[in-house]
Amino acid sequence: MNESINGWEVVIGLEVHAQISTHSKLFSSSPTEFGADPNMNVSFYDAAMPGMLPVLNENAVNQAIKTGFGINGVVNKVSKFDRKNYFYPDLPSGYQISQLFHPIISDGYVDIDLLDGNKKRVNIERIHIEQDAGKSIHDLSPDCSYVDLNRAGVPLMEIVSKPDMRSSYEAMQYVKKLRMILKYVGSCDCNMERGNLRVDANISVRKPGEPFGNRVEIKNINSIKFLGQALDYEAQRQIIANENGERIVQETRLFDSNNGETRSMRSKEDAADYRYFPDPDLKPVVLSDARIAKLKNEMPELPDEKRERFTRDYGLSETDANLLIEEKSTADYFEKAVSVSKFSRLESAKLIANWITGELFAILNKEDKTIETAGIPIEYITELVDLILDETISGKIAKTVFATMTETGDSPSKIVKEQGLVQIQDEAVIEAAVNKVMQNNPSQVENYKNGKTQLFGFFVGQTMKELQNKGNPEKINKILKEKLGVSEA
Repeated sequence: MNESINGWEVVIGLEVHAQISTHSKLFSSSPTEFGADPNMNVSFYDAAMPGMLPVLNENAVNQAIKTGFGINGVVNKVSKFDRKNYFYPDLPSGYQISQLFHPIISDGYVDIDLLDGNKKRVNIERIHIEQDAGKSIHDLSPDCSYVDLNRAGVPLMEIVSKPDMRSSYEAMQYVKKLRMILKYVGSCDCNMERGNLRVDANISVRKPGEPFGNRVEIKNINSIKFLGQALDYEAQRQIIANENGERIVQETRLFDSNNGETRSMRSKEDAADYRYFPDPDLKPVVLSDARIAKLKNEMPELPDEKRERFTRDYGLSETDANLLIEEKSTADYFEKAVSVSKFSRLESAKLIANWITGELFAILNKEDKTIETAGIPIEYITELVDLILDETISGKIAKTVFATMTETGDSPSKIVKEQGLVQIQDEAVIEAAVNKVMQNNPSQVENYKNGKTQLFGFFVGQTMKELQNKGNPEKINKILKEKLGVSEA
């Protein structure tokens, strides 16, 4: 989507709900594991039994603080919990514990990459900690709905951006970047299919320079692709309505991914409608300087820092670095592969990066696997690249070796040895193959010498075929140029 559509500017702010990676819930010891039978991970507190009191999960607080560092935010030494009152069947207590007035993190930002190669800063207003609700299930019976409270009380971070995004592309880039940071920090696994990362999108349109229009909230988007589709549809809907003189109603809508459209769900409540007030059972969270410093020191290298290092220390292009750092596991795989090469990192890094982002990624996509589950040892990628660099095999032969390696699990060296794939280096053997090709194709030789220089590739291909694809490409090119009278100038 363009930043301006028919003279209208799109204004987008996002609220990202990230499930905090903890073993137990925010205020109880119930487990947070996914896939348990309905209502098995529910304590008396989660079910809102009378007299039950909350006990704050210390690890959830630590994870939120580290996330704050990840988004360049301010860690507030004092934060407080509030009760947000509303009735849902899957919210047993009739209120959600959240942080409205005093969040744990304020004033952060992330930088996103734009299509034109520039960067844009998206400001983040706050991160607050809150508990999740349960889940209502409506499709098990035609007569009634069921409630599963396994998610009730699961710890969440709500990451609230400012309305800084001006297109669906920017919004998608923002969520991708935020997802990377959360995974690097380890504060959320970001599994959107399981609902561990969900997005509420606030969108309005206006003429440039005018005040913000009435915003519409699109709830519970669980895919970056769907986020883009939902925003594109809603922007067009609002523009058409404005141009027809219709009033945009502030409301909450859902995105129907089957039809690619948003549908009205309910009128949008303001904060006052929830009757927030400080939770009387929870003391303020007071953080010491020592605790903040300790968590700061435990921070891993973040994506932007890693990308800068990859381009600086390994000589990679920014494009290659971006592909490698998208998943921390891929970046770690790459660095380990470079570290065990017998060649220097500047000699091996670029080629290793090419094999990971090319052939390896293709296999992962085809088989719907991750780099952890693919079962391809790091040492095998390094060994394959080393065989190319020491000219034991050519790049073309390496593709055959790679395919066999992924099918059999054998090492590249074993495959090369058993299949006799060692590259032919002997210039006398290569010259004999070149002479044979030229003798068998006299008209092509004549045409080449008469100016049809595009035939050079034909001679290379025929020579490779004669050598069963095992000839050294550089030596083939050198000898062909000598035989055909090609000037090196």
